[in-house]
Amino acid sequence: MTQDITSELVTLRDYWRYAISRFNAADLSYGHGTTTAGDDAAFLLLDSLDLPIDALDPFLDARLLPAERKLLAERIEARVTTRKPSSYLTGRAYIQGVRFHVDERVIVPRSHIGEILFSEYLGENGSAFLPDPMTVESAVDICTGSGCLAVLAAKFFPHAAVDAVDLSADALAVAAKNVAAHEVENQVSLHEGDLFAPLAGRTYDLIITNPPYVDHDALVAYPPEFRAEPAMAHDGGEDGLDLVRRILEEAADYLNPQGGMICEIGSGREILEEEYPHLDFVWLETAESQDAVFWISAEALGVE
Repeated sequence: MTQDITSELVTLRDYWRYAISRFNAADLSYGHGTTTAGDDAAFLLLDSLDLPIDALDPFLDARLLPAERKLLAERIEARVTTRKPSSYLTGRAYIQGVRFHVDERVIVPRSHIGEILFSEYLGENGSAFLPDPMTVESAVDICTGSGCLAVLAAKFFPHAAVDAVDLSADALAVAAKNVAAHEVENQVSLHEGDLFAPLAGRTYDLIITNPPYVDHDALVAYPPEFRAEPAMAHDGGEDGLDLVRRILEEAADYLNPQGGMICEIGSGREILEEEYPHLDFVWLETAESQDAVFWISAEALGVE
């Protein structure tokens, strides 16, 4: 099949149309930075050709070289037959246009926190809750995975030393690649361990965390694209909030008095507010959610 289509399909437009048809026929699932067959196909093709992933139109009628046709045909076929997310096939993912290396040792980065950091610190829609980036001297990314949020923290907080923690040595190997690629080795330190365990005695101006928060019922219903990712990076326990609770219970010990924490929790707002009625959660709006991420100050957590 691959050889047949490479002789018939010539332009990027040809391959985009073909990929959409294949993806729709195979009833693929999305959610790793794209939400439709058309967007997923565009990402797979453009990233495979090392073209800007947000600029399909200028290249649609470009004729492709034989080697490029072969590569695209193979990756379209792999997307359909393996059901792996497109980012695993290209080896790259993006947060607000910033490129990160990914592979099957980490989940494909797609945190709402990345959007919040960009809107806050690029002046698009500041929340008035997060700290002045020039005053942050220390930050930690708990459950760092690919290291993307730790790298962004280093970029947005130029004076901050950033620690990044994960339980998975495999994930930290990927994070190390991203730290090196973005040349923030002098700011970011990687630590293997369970949540705050490797950080005894340290305190921070800012805690950033996007922990596993998927409940068990949702895990059971996962499509193949999500099952291709490391299970431990999704599993948040029976109701999805096991790690969030632990983080809330421990965070005060690791925060400076004027600091705070930004945490992504998925759909657990109602449960969290019922269990912690005494805590002042500030829910931060993103393009796709109004209550997937909260900010809580050190003061609200009892830090004096």
